[in-house]
Amino acid sequence: MTTSTPTENHFFAAIRAAMPDLAKPLAIHPDGAHESYGDALALSARLANLLVARGVKPGDRVAVQVEKSWTAFVLYLAALRAGAVYLPLNTAYTLSELSYFLSDAEPTVVVVRPETAEAVKTLAASLNVPHVETLGTDGAGSLTQAAAGLPETFTDVPRGPDDLAGILYTSGTTGRAKGAMLTHANLLSNAETLRDYWRFTSDDVLIHALPIFHTHGLFVAGDIVLMAGATMIFCPKFDAAEVLRLLPKATTLMGVPTFYTRLLDQAGLTREATAHMRLFVSGSAPLLAETHRAFQARTGQAILERYGMTETGMNTSNPYDGARIAGTVGFPLPGISVRITNPEDGTVLGADEIGSIEVKGPNVFKGYWKLPEKTASEFHDGYFITGDLGKIDPAGYVHIVGRGKDLVITGGFNVYPKEVEGEIDALPGVVESAVIGVPHKDFGEGVTAVIVRTPGAGLTEAQVHAALEEKLAKFKLPKKVFFVDELPRNTMGKVQKNVLRDTYKDIYTPAA
Repeated sequence: MTTSTPTENHFFAAIRAAMPDLAKPLAIHPDGAHESYGDALALSARLANLLVARGVKPGDRVAVQVEKSWTAFVLYLAALRAGAVYLPLNTAYTLSELSYFLSDAEPTVVVVRPETAEAVKTLAASLNVPHVETLGTDGAGSLTQAAAGLPETFTDVPRGPDDLAGILYTSGTTGRAKGAMLTHANLLSNAETLRDYWRFTSDDVLIHALPIFHTHGLFVAGDIVLMAGATMIFCPKFDAAEVLRLLPKATTLMGVPTFYTRLLDQAGLTREATAHMRLFVSGSAPLLAETHRAFQARTGQAILERYGMTETGMNTSNPYDGARIAGTVGFPLPGISVRITNPEDGTVLGADEIGSIEVKGPNVFKGYWKLPEKTASEFHDGYFITGDLGKIDPAGYVHIVGRGKDLVITGGFNVYPKEVEGEIDALPGVVESAVIGVPHKDFGEGVTAVIVRTPGAGLTEAQVHAALEEKLAKFKLPKKVFFVDELPRNTMGKVQKNVLRDTYKDIYTPAA
């Protein structure tokens, strides 16, 4: 089988074709300042010219660990245009964690915050990463300084549907983060499907308060806005009072459950305050049914919950028209097949039977970076095995009931317990530990550590936190630490985390 050489940049060509009048605002800042679609084209051209000047070739990785800013968002577009593979990294990752990502991804360019530049330059030199650039929240830094005099035009590098557009690292059963390879076709299909399913048009104004190092903020919110020719109110972070103030100027909001619990704490959240809004979307972590009901009671609007993953983008969604049922993640999106199988033998199960959730469609990633055997093991008859457990009810709604893997999702971020346990177990005075996720009103799940101390050890919760702060990103830190005489085990000696989850299930969300 032969494939033709691409003549255009598959995903960016679609973005360009969807652009409205270039004078139209793409990003409006809370203070009223704005940048247009034309500004995005000009700046992305300058940045793409710089990436090429720094030696970036088609398929090379561009790693980015910076705070959210307009320039950072446009850098993503520049990487696409240059034919590069965009690699956004959580700003909470420590230098030790960054070392792993850079050694594994082998980027040609890494862009970091000015305050971390010297440490990263030393690290990059040891890993043979050729170029380190800086970018601050105000757009200042070596990146924009070097790009300032470059042309505002750029001939987009041809990339085909199957070429990589991004790599997002996600935790997995090995405890080491794996790079999920997302193609141009993956990103385009996801953006087009969601734009149409959620009825986005050029009249929409999205409040964008999500981070842009994550699939939700970048490949869902950002790409939908671009593919709809819409506008986003570009907030540096989520602030409930600020979002409430901005609601009358917007039509849509995408958030994690924390957004909605914090908005419910605002006395000003009323039907009148949300009258201009047509859609509230929640994802990245489970939305509690009580939050769904409370929000609808206050505003008259039902939050639309959906289900996606780093490896797949979005898989299912509650309907735009029709019942948005609390506790479900809706129906498979158009073009995507979802099935429930027996984890033991892979047979497909019937309605209301709980099993492994598997998905298939144009949204599903190409595989894990440099891990072909792991990739092969994660697919079953062409379906991706998500690791989540669920069921499909007789009406067709998908329900997530748990995870076959021990992954903890807190505030939309993946935490693999093995990594946290390894750091805790290395502390003086610790015999062993178990890290679990239990329901949390704000974060979906709260990272929780249960520790067995050596006899006579006086280790405290505060000491555990202090020791871990230098080792792990903040979102991985246990929100609470408990000390026990022994961990529950089954007859095979395996720690029974299901027992621990049941024991501590109400520590963040007390039972009614």
